[in-house]
Parts: sequence; structure tokens; C-alpha cells
Amino acid sequence: MSMTVADAVDYKGFPADKSKTGGWVPAALILGIEIVERLSTMGIAVNLVTYLGGIMHLPSTTSANIVTDFMGTSFLLCLLGGFLADSFLGRYNTIAIFALIQTLGTGMLALTTKLPHLRPPPCSPHHANCKQANGFQMGILYLALYLIALGTGGLKSSVSGFGTDQFDEKDEKEKSQMAFFFNRFFFFISIGTLTAVTVLVYIQDQVGRSLAYGICSITMLIAILIFFSGTRRYRYKKSSGSPIVQIFQVIAVAIKKRNLNMPYNLDMLYEDTPETSRIAHTDQFRFMDKAAIVAEGDFEMGNKYSSSAPNPWKLCSVTRVEEVKMMARLLPIWATTIIFWTIYAQMITFSVEQASTMERSLGNFEIPAGSLTVFFVAAILITLAVYDRLIMPFWKKWKGKPGFSNLQRIAIGLVLSTIGMVAAALTEMKRLSVAKSVGRSTQNLPMSVFFLIPQFFLVGSGEAFIYTGQLDFFITQSPKGMKTMSTGLFLTTLSLGFFVSSFLVSVVEKVTGNNGGQGWLADHINYGRLDCFYGLLAVLGFINLVVYLICAVWYKPQKPKPAAIQTAVFNGTAEEKC
Repeated sequence: MSMTVADAVDYKGFPADKSKTGGWVPAALILGIEIVERLSTMGIAVNLVTYLGGIMHLPSTTSANIVTDFMGTSFLLCLLGGFLADSFLGRYNTIAIFALIQTLGTGMLALTTKLPHLRPPPCSPHHANCKQANGFQMGILYLALYLIALGTGGLKSSVSGFGTDQFDEKDEKEKSQMAFFFNRFFFFISIGTLTAVTVLVYIQDQVGRSLAYGICSITMLIAILIFFSGTRRYRYKKSSGSPIVQIFQVIAVAIKKRNLNMPYNLDMLYEDTPETSRIAHTDQFRFMDKAAIVAEGDFEMGNKYSSSAPNPWKLCSVTRVEEVKMMARLLPIWATTIIFWTIYAQMITFSVEQASTMERSLGNFEIPAGSLTVFFVAAILITLAVYDRLIMPFWKKWKGKPGFSNLQRIAIGLVLSTIGMVAAALTEMKRLSVAKSVGRSTQNLPMSVFFLIPQFFLVGSGEAFIYTGQLDFFITQSPKGMKTMSTGLFLTTLSLGFFVSSFLVSVVEKVTGNNGGQGWLADHINYGRLDCFYGLLAVLGFINLVVYLICAVWYKPQKPKPAAIQTAVFNGTAEEKC
């Protein structure tokens, strides 16, 4: 067996020696960056709404939208990070640069929350004329938040890919190690989230936000140093170029050749891909096939029979066209999973606001409002464990399949999230009735915060199914050369879910508000009808579920070749690597 990896080099640019590079230890050094990124991002996001409302004196809806826009931008910037990694920087440099950017952002946020002149003067919660943060104060806060968002986008787009670069697919031992890396990836980032919503949120509320955000900066610096310590042991793979450019090439060529007639024999379409890597022609999206029609001037010498390589902006191979078709087939499923993340956004915004008005005492200890999301993370971990240990073995005995398919898991996640919104609406109705009976201005209602557990648990269990289902689906059903692009496409569902949440909040506030500002989403939730907003999300979730089921029936997966042995990702099923 060769002692070098064919498609990887070491830090000096020589073929990577298996005995000196790659494997689980370098992958673990890379994983440390992702754990700290999750700790920082979630530690800020889940408790930011209380800071914006309680310290910066912003209205409830404005606070919620700032949080969802911040999270949405973080995931949207994954596309930028992936493009830079694929086209210019490489994954190692992308991780290093964007980790430093996030460290700068968390450090600035620590200063923003520490310096008195960067926040408005304090006032009593009962004070009617609390002074809101001015433009300069909000500008500094936005700068810090969006530096963190930029760092998050760059990291998330490259960490998992660079981690898998440390394993050789052609080596059976390393292939099993790579499966272990992915099996634990979601588990460890969930542990990072769990630490964020417990330890970090407690420090923010009980000790000081500047200290908590300072801890984020310090831990990221330590993670960066650990990451750099593995430089000599990493394997580096050359990028094949950005898939986004390849997609634009196919679309542009198909548009240019839209007036050409398709040949009677499809074998006349251009194909230069090796036989073992070709993708069979399909009948869907046939307008794209025109990108593979050979025409005058497509080759450098202007001879259609020339052996020279064609200009990719003039002629594309059938396999390249089929790769774009595969990505196009993902779009209906992609669109119908966005609403889940819109529902998810409520768990770190309005649900945290609900918790801040309820009885949170546990003996002499008061649970921070942001820490209620611990039930959300616990639901994810419990669901993953139950699925792995109970559901998968039972399903294999009953159906002969190792667990639910990726589309089935996505459907389960959508169902659970819709039920979660129904539970949230019922709980809010109960909370509002208590507020009405004791006085809406009461800050701590005589109602236990544990009434919120069902909505956190249902949506959290839904995330366990839909996250792994989406990741499985977008990785296994995308072309081999577009795995990074497909992962970015998956992450944009999270981004758009947060942006849709901001849009819905703005629309509902405008439609239901009156001159006094007391609509469904009032400045203080005790005076609003948050239950109606949750009910609206439940209805939208149900409609979306129906549309998703139609799209899932329409979807026809690309049949894999018998030789293409796929690697397990989350559930032990046959899947391609990320």
C-alpha cells in the first residue's frame, strides 16, 4: 500500500506521508475551532435579546429582529467563506483568517458591554421613558456582532471540509476514522451549545457580560494556537475551483445556445469526463442540455473535432450539465425546510423573553432566562441517543433498513416543529391569562418557567431529525465535486429561516399594531398576543409540511453507480463524505 496520499500534500507542498500527516489527531485539532465557535455564537445569540431589551432599552420586536438578522447573516456568510476557500485562500488559510476575525469581534463586544458610554444610562424597568441606545452606541454594537458573523461564516464553511481532508478515502482504516469524525461532529457542537446556554449565560447574567465575551475571545485564541500547532501534521488538498462558477457556466452557455436544436442522437452531446466518473443523462431540465451542444468556435481552434479543451463558457460536458441538474433537483426540498428554522428562531428570541417574565427560582438559585435553551439542547442529545440505540435497531428488524431515510427525517422534524408551535401558543395563552389576573406590569409572574419545556423539547427533537436529515440529503444527493457548495446550500436554509422570522415579525407588527403600539407583538409581551403569532407559525408550518410532502414525492434521487461505495455520516447509512 502506498505511504502517500494521492490527492493531498503536506505543509511543504510534497505528497502527504500517511505516517506523518492526517488521521484523527489533526482532525481533532481542527474540531476544537468549531466547538469554540459554537460556544461563542450561541452564547451570544441565546441571551442577546435580554441585553438589547434590558440594557439597550430597545422594543421587544426590534430586539428579536436584531438577533435573527445576526444569526441569519452568520449562516449566509458561509457561502462567502466557502467561495473564498474554494477559489483563493484554501481551507487552512480561511479557518485561520476568519477565526482571528471572530476573536476580534468577541473582544470588541466585550469592550462594548464594559464601557459605560457605549450603552444608555440605566433606568427602572417600570420607567416609561427609558432612553434607548443612540446611533453611535448601536453602530459599535452592530460592528462587533457582524465581525462575529463574518468569522462564523468563514469557519463553518471550511472546518468540516478541512477535517475530512485529514482522511484518505482509499484507505479502509482511515475511511472508518472519517465516519467517526462525522458521527461525533454534531455531538461535539451540541456540547459547545450546551456549555454556552448554561455556563456562559450564567456568567453573563450573574457576573458580567464583558467577562463572558472576554472568555469567548480567550478560548478562541487558545483554539487558534492549538490549530496552528498541527500545521506540520495536516494534509492539504488542492481546490478544484468554485462550484458556483461551474453552475454559472452551464446556465450561461445554455442561455447562449437556447436557439440551437437538440441533436436527434443524444450521444452527440459533448462529453469529456472519464467513463468511471460520468453521470448518465436525465430528461429533467432539458433546456440545460443545450449547454452540451457542440457549435462553431467552442474550441480554441474553432474545430469541433479538435482534441483541445473547449472554453467552459462556450461548451460544457454532459456530466457537468447533469451535476447542475442534481443541484437544481435539491431546490424544492431546500425551500420547504426554511420554515423550520423560522420556528427555531423563536426559541432564542420570544421564548427567552417569555422565560424572563416567569418564575425561574430553583431553591435559592435563579435560572437565567437564556439558560432555558438547555432543554432545547438536551432534547437534541436525547433524541440522537434514542434514535441511535432504539429506533435504528427496531427499524432495521422491521423494515430491513438502518433507520429512517433522509427525507423521512426531515418530515419528522417539520411535524415536531409544527406541534411545538401549537404547544407554545397554548402555553402563551396560559401565561397571558396569569399576567391579566395579577397585572400586566408585573415583572415576575407567578407561573413556573418549566411550562415552556414542551415547546423547547419538541422543536429541539425536531432539530435533531431535520439537521441530520438535511445534512445527509444535501451531501449524498449532490455531485461529488459540489459537496462544499451543497453544504453551503444547506446552511442557507438556516440563514433564510432567521431572515423570514425578521420579515414576519415586521409584517405582523405593522398589520396588528395600533397607535399605541400594542399589537400581537407589543413592546412588552405581557401586553401583546404572542400566542396568536405562535398560532400563525403553526399554520404556516402545517401548510409547509403539505408542500414538502408533495416535493418529496416528486423528488427522484440520482441512482448511484454500484462501484460508488458511500461513507456513513450520522446514522450509519451509506452516504458520501462531506
